[in-house]
Amino acid sequence: MRKLNIAKRLTMGAALLACALLIQAADTQKTAAAKPAPTDAEIITSATAAAPAKVAAHATVVTMNDDGSMRTVRKGTNGFTCMPDSPSTPGPDPMCMDANAMEFVHAWVGHKVPPTGKIGFMYMLAGGTDASNTDPYATKPQANNHWVKTGPHVMIVGADAAFLDQYPKSADPDTSVPYVMWAGTPYQHLMIPVK
Repeated sequence: MRKLNIAKRLTMGAALLACALLIQAADTQKTAAAKPAPTDAEIITSATAAAPAKVAAHATVVTMNDDGSMRTVRKGTNGFTCMPDSPSTPGPDPMCMDANAMEFVHAWVGHKVPPTGKIGFMYMLAGGTDASNTDPYATKPQANNHWVKTGPHVMIVGADAAFLDQYPKSADPDTSVPYVMWAGTPYQHLMIPVK
């Protein structure tokens, strides 16, 4: 009988947790739905804040649609692509990257191995949302994922491991100097603070 009561309590607890998560998800969707979608002008302003003015002025600007597809907001001419801040993240994270860095990002997002021999450059001059320094797919701070605060920075992605070996790879880096983020993963890259 005691085992049955424990099982009932566990089942009831799981049901309550599931209800709480569903309510929280519904509240998040209502909040997101209540906020109007940014205009193309707002998307361009956000995206181009990531790079120096002369790079941003001639960069392509893209944004992610609700279904995960990309939409070109403005066609550029200099080989750089800028993306606006993500409203789902707590801090500013617009980015602007060259074609090789864009391939690197597509590989990371798609959980694929990035192309080799293609060094890319990325600007995040408006700062970067805080992230795990060890887990490329962490979505929130946890005791074992070494969350770091990043300010304005640039990144070198796709570099050979021997190049990255000359920089600190600590799980808890000093973010005021260059360091390797996501060391030991296919997505390791050099973070270079600019302020």
